[in-house]
Amino acid sequence: MSSSTIPRAGLVLLGLLSLGWGFNWPIMKVVITEIPRWIFRGDSILLASLGLFCIAWLSGQSLKVPAGRWRQLLGMASCNIVGWNMFAIYGVSLLPSGRAAILGYTMPIWSALLSAWFLDERLTRRRVAGLVLGMGGMALLIGAEFGKLGSAPVGVILMLVAAIFWAGGLIIYKCDPLPMPITSLTAWQALLGGIPIALSGHALEHVEWSQVSFWPMFGFWYNVFIGLLFCYWAWNKLVQMVPAAVSSLGSLIVPVVGVFSGMLFLNETPSWQDFAALALVLTAIATVLLPPRPSA
Repeated sequence: MSSSTIPRAGLVLLGLLSLGWGFNWPIMKVVITEIPRWIFRGDSILLASLGLFCIAWLSGQSLKVPAGRWRQLLGMASCNIVGWNMFAIYGVSLLPSGRAAILGYTMPIWSALLSAWFLDERLTRRRVAGLVLGMGGMALLIGAEFGKLGSAPVGVILMLVAAIFWAGGLIIYKCDPLPMPITSLTAWQALLGGIPIALSGHALEHVEWSQVSFWPMFGFWYNVFIGLLFCYWAWNKLVQMVPAAVSSLGSLIVPVVGVFSGMLFLNETPSWQDFAALALVLTAIATVLLPPRPSA
């Protein structure tokens, strides 16, 4: 496999992942109107981890963590689950959902730089071009909301910190991939990261589940089964299949889905920047994913 391409199975995962995570940004805004943020993230992550453990067990996968790898697993859980989820859920509560998605997906900047530093992954011309095009699309969307972002600097900072945590978790895995089945690996990360979030959430917050209305409850279970159980598994599988910079750049489609789903469900109005950003991001992904033309 060329280091600049993604195999066919990876393309399918990338498409489903983009839809699953992209639609989740406006959905999270709906959930936190009635379910406290820590309880929402902690409970949904723990339930998703139980589902992942059941899938791994029923499929005959080993649930054993290799000797001497608990520290690495805890590092991944701290970044991918605790750091990303807690900073992101507070960030999205302070910003429009589409714009929060854009800021969260500045992750490719950090992962591309960190992978070149820690993993010695060469920044090829195609990857640099894809990175520039994708970040240009995000810059357009951020510029369109510059006034809103300026009025909510805390939300901006929280989303950028969340992006750095996510990139850090990717690099921790890529430095020395754990020899574990992907479902078991994802289940352990969700369990180890979900426990402290859920415990602190129920200690600090309170919710009457019987009083939660249909759409916030629907969003909660969407997060359990789609946003967390499936999408975390798909992301970790994609990370196993391709170099870190490629998987990061490929995921740039998610904030585009997030922006337009926010327009659809939260009645935001598209602007020329939104359409221009969509064209740039799609071009960036094509630059990364399409195989190079064979030489004569």
